[in-house]
Amino acid sequence: MSYTPIKRPKFSFWDRIYLKAVAGGLAVTLKHCILSLLGRSRNKKELGGSGVGVTMQYPEYKWDAHLPSYYRGHPVLVRGEDGRERCVSCQLCEFICPARAIRITPGPISSDAPNQKPEKAPREFEIDMLRCIYCGMCQEACPEQAIFLSKEYTITPVTHEEAVYNKQKLYELGGLRRGLVNKWNPYK
Repeated sequence: MSYTPIKRPKFSFWDRIYLKAVAGGLAVTLKHCILSLLGRSRNKKELGGSGVGVTMQYPEYKWDAHLPSYYRGHPVLVRGEDGRERCVSCQLCEFICPARAIRITPGPISSDAPNQKPEKAPREFEIDMLRCIYCGMCQEACPEQAIFLSKEYTITPVTHEEAVYNKQKLYELGGLRRGLVNKWNPYK
């Protein structure tokens, strides 16, 4: 088996003591410090700041207007226009979840449901938000488009029990989806 040895470059004395890198970092820090002292820091108007620093004044100003379109918040369940559950307990989101944060217990659909098309519905659906890594794989795997990632970012549970969202809480946070819900439709 042949291999090609890689020759590493020889560093000069100035490269070995990291003086150039340290000076560059200090220059950026000094620039931000001077702009803050002069009251001309970046994003002063958008973040609601006084010009001293670039920190958003959080309770008064929030990131809602500044969130990018690709932001992934916590997962929620949605209902269809007619109010029925979209989830049919196929358990694909549970199987694909790399953090094992989703737990589904399938059950039969109730006999008084207006739409008897699905074979089953979730009896229990729980997501442990402390384990969830907000990757979005559950949303991509769902064939019924029943689970979406919300734009919510203020999740502050005090206990572990508050961080485990049950089916009722997930539907409450998700709400109804009107019209054709097609996650991959570029014209939506």
